[in-house]
Amino acid sequence: MHTIESIQKNLLKLRLKTMAQQLEPVLKEAEQKNRDAAFLLGRLAELEAEQRWQRAIKLRLQQSRLPEKITIDQFDFHHHSTRKEQKTAILNLFNLSFIDRHTDVIIIGNPGTGKTFLAKALAYAACNANIKVLFTTAIDMINHLVAAQVDHSLLKKLHFYQSPDLLLCDELGYLPLGPDGSHLFFQVISQRHQGKSTLLTTNLPFAEWGNMFDSTTVATAIADRLVLNSQILLLGGTSYRRKKVTSE
Repeated sequence: MHTIESIQKNLLKLRLKTMAQQLEPVLKEAEQKNRDAAFLLGRLAELEAEQRWQRAIKLRLQQSRLPEKITIDQFDFHHHSTRKEQKTAILNLFNLSFIDRHTDVIIIGNPGTGKTFLAKALAYAACNANIKVLFTTAIDMINHLVAAQVDHSLLKKLHFYQSPDLLLCDELGYLPLGPDGSHLFFQVISQRHQGKSTLLTTNLPFAEWGNMFDSTTVATAIADRLVLNSQILLLGGTSYRRKKVTSE
């Protein structure tokens, strides 16, 4: 005869920790409500699945290196006409289907216009959908890749940036990447092209990308790959951060 303790031990052996923990309370619930074995098993499986989902979300958030949790409901669409004009396109991104299609997203605008906010909000939404995400700045990514060249771990580090289903690369264009950085950036984009989604935020229009990359040739090669299958958002207006500080 199986006892509650022996069933719990077997569940733990099967790594069904939540089912083991919830066995007694669910048994009591089934008895009180005169429910059958199907209810008991279904309820335990439901609790186990929910707990595993929550653990997966927690892991995704840790892996993402996202500095803060931001949601789209905090985004002020009335700040500038470009936000209102692109509201539908922006909100459609949050169904995350662009990741399934391996579509890239490029958000262009001056500092403070909402680029990073949208990138972080999309990263957080993707993590909550159990999608593998990595958030980084362009210069941090390049610094890590350049360092990996020195210690002979470049292939491993390239894989680190090439493997996420969604790579969010923030603040592209604020500093020139130099010859090595430009070619390393090209490698990341080339490997991800049409296989994974990349979101870039930049303060520079495409015509000025030659200023941040080592040459116009490299800039053109990167832009061609990104534009081929991408959604581009142009955000205008003055800095929203400055507006908030002034209003306070």
